[in-house]
Amino acid sequence: MTLWSPVLADLRCSETGEVRLTGESRPEVLASPLAVAECAIASVATCLAAAAELGYARTGRRPDVALDTAHVAAAVRGEVWLRDPAGQPVNGWAPLSRLWRAGDGWVRTHGNYPWHRAALLTALGVADGPDKETEAAVAAAVAARPAREVERAVYQAGGLAVAARTEAEWLAEQPVEAAPLVGLTPLGAAPPLGAPPLGAGGSLPAAGVRVLDLTRVIAGPVGTRMLAAVGAEVLRIDDPHRPEPRLHAVDGVVGKASAALDADTEDGRRTLHRLIADADVVVTGYRPGAMRRLGLDPDQIADRHPGTVVATLSAWGTTGTWGTRRGFDSLVQVATGIGWATSTDGTRPGSLPCQLLDHATGYLLAAGVLAALTHRERTGKTLHASLSLARTARWLLDQGSRETSPAPGGNDAADRAQLYRTDLGNGWSGITAPGSLDGRALSWPHLPPRYLASPAAWRP
Repeated sequence: MTLWSPVLADLRCSETGEVRLTGESRPEVLASPLAVAECAIASVATCLAAAAELGYARTGRRPDVALDTAHVAAAVRGEVWLRDPAGQPVNGWAPLSRLWRAGDGWVRTHGNYPWHRAALLTALGVADGPDKETEAAVAAAVAARPAREVERAVYQAGGLAVAARTEAEWLAEQPVEAAPLVGLTPLGAAPPLGAPPLGAGGSLPAAGVRVLDLTRVIAGPVGTRMLAAVGAEVLRIDDPHRPEPRLHAVDGVVGKASAALDADTEDGRRTLHRLIADADVVVTGYRPGAMRRLGLDPDQIADRHPGTVVATLSAWGTTGTWGTRRGFDSLVQVATGIGWATSTDGTRPGSLPCQLLDHATGYLLAAGVLAALTHRERTGKTLHASLSLARTARWLLDQGSRETSPAPGGNDAADRAQLYRTDLGNGWSGITAPGSLDGRALSWPHLPPRYLASPAAWRP
């Protein structure tokens, strides 16, 4: 398994040790015509190797790293295995988040948030009402139009809809950026971190590092919670007027403190910048340019808060006609050709066995932050780490096709996932952090998942 080697080269990890893997190279639950299992394992292994490298830079000793591939398979489907206090799974999809037959193809929409649902219905001229009636009206409205016309109208209205494209169609429209999977660019100077502090978490590579998390949904939260698992203090900030749905209000704040802050107010902006002044890392997961009005683009943070590592995550990258669009994993799959590459019958786009673009990008985001912290420790200079779901999609497609075998039955997958289940607090349970350092399994810090219940402040 060498997929992560070129990624580590991109991350400037000069002396990476080995990641000891156990388990199947392709867990059956991740069976796909594409290299889903390989990319999932590579992304987590890259993150763990980057954590070990940071530990080496801070202490002179590189911890031993081990990873069970079955644990990876459970982790990248973590939202599937989340259980509420009644022991029940939590549905993360709204009725209008799905594929629809258009007049000349297929369209994937995303309506998990009320404001995106409203924009979608407005664009299609459909009145909101009971789910079944609304779904029928949306189906009729989409079927009456060409797929790209639906895409254009919905995006113009502020919603999310993407026409299904083949890989060749996507590349013709949106050429691949000549950029590494994890972009790292200079951002300024900063003092070294020094050795991890003594006390709880002091033996972990990122102990003492403060991370301000301004991300949502899956990819960003996966990355920042993994930073928490390797020792960082992570404070997540959300807009109180646009809260997360139930699944992400738990799964997205695991291992973190979760606070509400209205950055559209003067007091909110002052508090936000006070937090950044005491942070080592700021991670944002909004579309390019959306944070500029708050002074949170990388160059603005570098000017106002020199020495801060900045990581930015987007759906489509920062160039081309799609660079300023909103997007999610399911939409990127359909737009980039993954949908047709995974189709089972050639007439309807398929999907990946997990939201791989989110999860792989999340672990690579954490790896980028860890590599930037290592760079700061060794050189006294900070970096900006940039990633996108579309670039991760390109990485997956570049691996080519695979022979597939049927995924195992639900009970088999559930039995394997039970091995990695952990208590998340308040009656919730989920999958623990993948990997171990020096024989010690990683775990989430003891911060119960109480959404928006923490103060917008760092721990004393």
